Amino acid sequence: MKIFIEDIQKRPMNCFLRYIAAFFFLSVVLQVPFVSWAAHPLVTDDTGTQGKGKFQLEVNGQYDYDKERVDGVTVKTTGGQAGTTLSYGISESADFVFSVPYIWNTAQEDSMTISDVHGISDMTFEIKWRFYENDGLSFALKPGMIIPTGDDSKGLGAGKVGGNIFFIVTKELAPWAFHVTAGYMLNANTSEERDDIWRISAAATYEVIKNLKLVTDLGMERSRVKGSERNRAFILGGAIYSPVEYFDIDFGVKKALSEAETDLSFLAGVTVRF
Repeated sequence: MKIFIEDIQKRPMNCFLRYIAAFFFLSVVLQVPFVSWAAHPLVTDDTGTQGKGKFQLEVNGQYDYDKERVDGVTVKTTGGQAGTTLSYGISESADFVFSVPYIWNTAQEDSMTISDVHGISDMTFEIKWRFYENDGLSFALKPGMIIPTGDDSKGLGAGKVGGNIFFIVTKELAPWAFHVTAGYMLNANTSEERDDIWRISAAATYEVIKNLKLVTDLGMERSRVKGSERNRAFILGGAIYSPVEYFDIDFGVKKALSEAETDLSFLAGVTVRF
């Protein structure tokens, strides 16, 4: 693992091409029949894949608001992100997932603007592989690479190649479905943040009427501030409406459960499968 990290940091482009090729090779080898990020607005992922030769395009947005008082100064931060994620079914049980985020952020101290940045952030390349399915229970792995395409000097990206791997569990009990995601992220960066980040979250969906699901999500992520144990925790609620089989509209509200998390976020998006 240490050799891998040193290699990608010294020669990011060569290694990027080599490891993406390796991911594709792995997915082709695993052409066995088993049952993208999460179904927006959920943060917790599910084990579902697109099916061989099929695509899914997600376009979503998020608005964030946070306010806190530090050493007698009121700090207010507003911003958000717009993301595009394309998933492609390499096999019936494996997807290739490519994401491009655009973020913006404004920070004020006592109504005085101290920061105003916007631009492309770090892209991600991932493989989701569902390796077990039986009686509504399924397991999946999702390894990925984080490519430093954002300007780290402006806080738009990490500045170094990183990676992650997630273990995903889904249990379907119609009209309910339950999902758990747990994993690790190598947060290689130039901002003096903590390198080793863990995440865990759990979600549930309930189909109240045909084509309409209510969703809820609960999760926690290790603090990125070195030496801090103020982990980020959230709760989320929302809905997904599918007027036709290949098209979803969604919205959600995410609220902080800890001081380190953004106070409030509003999410919305559309998904098209083809």
